[in-house]
Amino acid sequence: MKLMDFLDKRAIIPVLEKRNKEEVVREMVDKLVALGEIKDSEETVRILLEREKLGSTGIGEGVAIPHGKSKDVKKIAAVFAKAKEGVDFEALDGEPVYLFFLLVAPESSTSEHIKALARISRLLKDSNFRKKLKMKQSAEEILSAISEEDKRQP
Repeated sequence: MKLMDFLDKRAIIPVLEKRNKEEVVREMVDKLVALGEIKDSEETVRILLEREKLGSTGIGEGVAIPHGKSKDVKKIAAVFAKAKEGVDFEALDGEPVYLFFLLVAPESSTSEHIKALARISRLLKDSNFRKKLKMKQSAEEILSAISEEDKRQP
């Protein structure tokens, strides 16, 4: 599975406006609503924040992958976003988060959801790739960097 299989080219937020965990999740879910991927933003936000209560999806190294399953989506929906200033996302390493990859999968999806999370995780483990993403300014530049890395890594 490749990231570009489920990341819509319009689903990039180059600069998050929000500053805390709930606001970041809402801003990213609003992007999915604007793209027509999700209809019920409140329910999706609730699902994602409930998942966060089980343990932060801030995996460290400035990365968070908020995710959940919803009956509101028919296929995996994703948004990538960057925060210029780090956000306290209660990450495992206690450090601020700059790079966010939000994922919403259909309720019936198990293996696809896990494969998507694994793919995101694998790509974002690369410190050079994280550094490159932080330096990109526009949605087009970010998408291009993600697409290149997605092709480069098996």
